[in-house]
Amino acid sequence: MKLSDFDFDLPENLIAVRPAEPRSAARLLVADGDGLHDSIVHELTDWLRPGDRLVLNDTRVIPARLAGLRHRDSAQGAVSARIEATLLEPQADGTWAALIKPLKKIRIGEEIIFSECLSAALEAVEYGQARLRFNLSGDDFDTALNDAGAMPLPPYIAAKRPADAKDLEDYQTVWAKNKGAVAAPTASLHFDQPLLDALADRGVSFSYVTLHVGAGTFLPVKVDDISDHKMHSEWGRVSQTAADEITATRAAGGRVIPVGTTALRLIETAARDGAITAWEGDTDIFITPGFRFNVTDALMTNFHLPKSTLMMLVAALVGHDRLRAIYDHAVAQEYRFFSYGDASLLIPGA
Repeated sequence: MKLSDFDFDLPENLIAVRPAEPRSAARLLVADGDGLHDSIVHELTDWLRPGDRLVLNDTRVIPARLAGLRHRDSAQGAVSARIEATLLEPQADGTWAALIKPLKKIRIGEEIIFSECLSAALEAVEYGQARLRFNLSGDDFDTALNDAGAMPLPPYIAAKRPADAKDLEDYQTVWAKNKGAVAAPTASLHFDQPLLDALADRGVSFSYVTLHVGAGTFLPVKVDDISDHKMHSEWGRVSQTAADEITATRAAGGRVIPVGTTALRLIETAARDGAITAWEGDTDIFITPGFRFNVTDALMTNFHLPKSTLMMLVAALVGHDRLRAIYDHAVAQEYRFFSYGDASLLIPGA
């Protein structure tokens, strides 16, 4: 298929820069078989059945965006340059992969001061990515990063406004546990504790998996033939408990519904041989039309960027023509798009 098959016109005013309040007040477009229904997230209990299981990504977003100063002595005296760093992922040698702006303003071995407590030296640059070694580690690093860092908002939000203290809560799921993501599993941002309680009372169960969402989730597809696209990899884990719960739900006739494309990609990675098993590692699974889903029965997800890999995943689940109808309806009814936007519940037909 061609990249242009996943393009659509999106009015600028439909890009959300703040989430709904409360979280579960966001709109929900339910695509159930051939039907389209306008609903609200807190009405999920009307659409899910006793015995259904939601699969939730419990990754925790770190405040990965840092602003600091590089100091240097020159012929004109001491000079400084403002440096911005976005942390990507920790490396086995204790450094962090990071994006640096402007990269030309810092040399190997120079230090960036982010706060009174936190600084990092540039150890290497590879393929446009920096390797930073921080002066702190463990809990001390986590504390200093929480104090100095800002949430790494997606580019389409960051272009409209800077991250602020409110994003520290808004851009984190209520069940976030395992730190390591630099982007949120955004469909999960719609859930608050009252909704979780109502779903549990309805007889809906929950399984938790971990996929650390990376900055690669925002990378554009640059090839016309989508089969030529190289998918980014992300670390994930499906525990034996989660695998057993998902298997039991399917055996009992319940539906397995990942919340977000990250949870879907992870459980389908763990089920590539047909049945889901415990799994841990880096996944670069690229789900496009024609993909065989082994454990996913439906999907809750936000509305995605034109020509993105996430649009291709949705088309694989519901069909390309159905995808067009869903997005045409969402635009016409002025649903809010992207990370802080509204949600959809996609239930494929028989």
